[in-house]
Amino acid sequence: MRQIAYVGLGSNLGDRERYLDEAVMLLEQHHGVRVTGKSSIYETDPVGFVDQGPFLNRVIEVETALSPEALFEVMLAAEQSLGRKREVRWGPRTIDLDMLLFDEREQDRPDLILPHPRMLERAFVLVPLIEVMSGRQPGKAEALKRQLDRAEGKEGVTLWKRTTL
Repeated sequence: MRQIAYVGLGSNLGDRERYLDEAVMLLEQHHGVRVTGKSSIYETDPVGFVDQGPFLNRVIEVETALSPEALFEVMLAAEQSLGRKREVRWGPRTIDLDMLLFDEREQDRPDLILPHPRMLERAFVLVPLIEVMSGRQPGKAEALKRQLDRAEGKEGVTLWKRTTL
């Protein structure tokens, strides 16, 4: 059974766009994952640990036969292969991959919470998520737009590069 998941990507070290592109490529190389949508790339102010450079962020839609846990493992492997180091919480990183949504799945496990517990608070997630969902799930995108109106940090999210799949 094929399911739809949405994955947030972010990078603020080195060649940020290249890290985003390579992460997408690594996910696509897995036989159980097919990228079916990509948002534009946005430059965003850091959140949490703010003493660091700006991020590039985007959201992708993937179709997968994998379980949420198996997709999460593929995501972690992609991060590791791109040199992700977890030294400072919300600190600088070559790449960060977050599973935002996985179909209608709701779960609260120590290793994976769905939907992502902070996504509705973060304009840097909502803006590209709304963009990629708009053509495919307009009702959900509209609900997220209402949430974006209440989110902080919208002024720190600017279009960096328009992208289409």
